Order: sequence, then C-alpha cells, then structure tokens
Amino acid sequence: MKKTVSSTTEAAEVIDVDDSTLRGFIGYHMKRAFNVVQNDLTRTLKPFDLRMLTYTALVMIVDNPGLRQSQLADAMDIERPNLVVIIDELERRELIVRDRVPTDRRAYALKATLAGRQLYNKAVAAVSAHEKQLLRGIDQDTLDTVLTAMKAIEKSR
Repeated sequence: MKKTVSSTTEAAEVIDVDDSTLRGFIGYHMKRAFNVVQNDLTRTLKPFDLRMLTYTALVMIVDNPGLRQSQLADAMDIERPNLVVIIDELERRELIVRDRVPTDRRAYALKATLAGRQLYNKAVAAVSAHEKQLLRGIDQDTLDTVLTAMKAIEKSR
C-alpha cells in the first residue's frame, strides 16, 4: 500500500491514487492504452518466441525483401547498434539471412528464409486475432478517427 509523508513526518495512508491531472493529457491516455496493447501483444507473441521488436523487424523484412539494415533501423525508428542485436537474433534462429549488397560492401540486404516467412504467416495471423479481440466493441468510425489522430501526431514530429 502506498503512503505519503507530510511535512510533519506523519504518515497518511493513500487509499486511491489520484491521477486526474495526468488524465488531462492525451499522451497519458495513449501510454496507458499502449501498456494494455503491449502486455497483450507480449502474451500473443510468446508462443512464437518473438518480442515486439523482433516481430516488427521480421514483418518489415518479409514485406520488403532486400531491405538494408540502415533502412530497417530508420523504419523502426531505433538506433542502428540496437538493431544489430535484433538482426543477430533473427539470423541465429535462421529466420533471415544477411547478404552483402554488391554495390556497397559495408551494407547488408536482409531477406527472410522459408522458416522466417512461415513464422511471419503464423505470427501475423495471431497478432491480427489479438488486435480484433482487443478492439472488439469499438465501432469502425471510432477506430478510423483514432487512427487518423495518431497519424497526425506522428506526422507532427
């Protein structure tokens, strides 16, 4: 149970945490909603031994054969050194291969293996079902409005 301490060092028990100030911010609601999505997605991807980042990378590689690591890092909005760990994991599991780009020996083109494409199909189906279940009861007009708003926020940066 959380407690607060007054200036006189008397402990007062906090029964309900007041987050009304934070609830006035869209970002707070987005973060709370993301936590729900992320927790459920983590459970959904666990049987495939994928995490949100490895799943995202695999999907982008399957959908964009020959994608360079630098392009993937930019698309995922992560630092290139952090991407190396993700790529190494996918390669170790024989889900992708790295081929040198003939015109640039420093660059690698990423391609999914047959096993990677098969896992992609299963994982995408599971994530689609996860999202459908998570968003049940929300009408399409509301979903379209939320998506439009999120895209506008993303473009604003």
